[in-house]
Amino acid sequence: MPLSGVQPKKLDTDRSAHTMLPIELDGVEVVFEARAYEGKDEHSQAMALINRGTGAEANEIPLVRVHSGCVTGDIFHSLRCDCRDQLEVALHRISVTPNGVLVYLPYHEGRGIGLFNKIRAYALQDQGLDTVDANIEIGAPIDARNYELAAEILLSLGFDKIRLMTNNMTKVDALEQAGIEIVDRIPLVVRPGAHNEHYLDTKRRRMAHKL
Repeated sequence: MPLSGVQPKKLDTDRSAHTMLPIELDGVEVVFEARAYEGKDEHSQAMALINRGTGAEANEIPLVRVHSGCVTGDIFHSLRCDCRDQLEVALHRISVTPNGVLVYLPYHEGRGIGLFNKIRAYALQDQGLDTVDANIEIGAPIDARNYELAAEILLSLGFDKIRLMTNNMTKVDALEQAGIEIVDRIPLVVRPGAHNEHYLDTKRRRMAHKL
C-alpha cells in the first residue's frame, strides 16, 4: 500500500552491518557490497546488494530493484509466480551497472501477508479463485507491503534519485512519497508460463501492474 506523508529517518548505524559478498551468477563469480539492515523491529530486516561505480561512474543515477522476498519462488523456483525470474534478471542487470542496487525485503513474503497465509491463499487458488479474491477470502489484505525501510536504505546509501526496475506502480508511488525521486521506471517483464499465466493476468487486470 502507498505510504502517506512518511518522512524517512536516517537509519540507526547499530541496526546495520556490512561485508563483501561473493555470489555465483550463471557460473560466474560476482562480488557485491552487502549491507544488512534491521528496521523498527527485529522482524523487519532487509539486505542491499550494491555494485558501486567508481570515478565518474560514482555519480551515475543508480539502477535499483526493490524485491519482495518469496520463499517459494526465490528459493524453491516455484512456477506459480514470476519472482525468481525477476530476481535473476535484476541481479544480472545490477552486476553490470555502476551503482546497481538490489534491496531485498524478506518480510514482504506473500505481498506482506506471510508464508502461512500465502499457502492458504494458494490452496484457494487451486479451487479457482484468483490471487486477489483468495486473499480477501482468508481475511488478508490484497497487498500489505510498505516500502519505508527500502526508502530509508536508499537514502542512507546516498541514492535519493533512482532508476527503478518494477512493473508495480504502487511501489513507484510509495517510494516517491517516502522521499525517493524516480527518474525512470524500467519494466521487468518475464515470459508467462502455464502455471503463472493467470496470476500475471490478474496482477495486470486487478492490481494495475504494467505487464
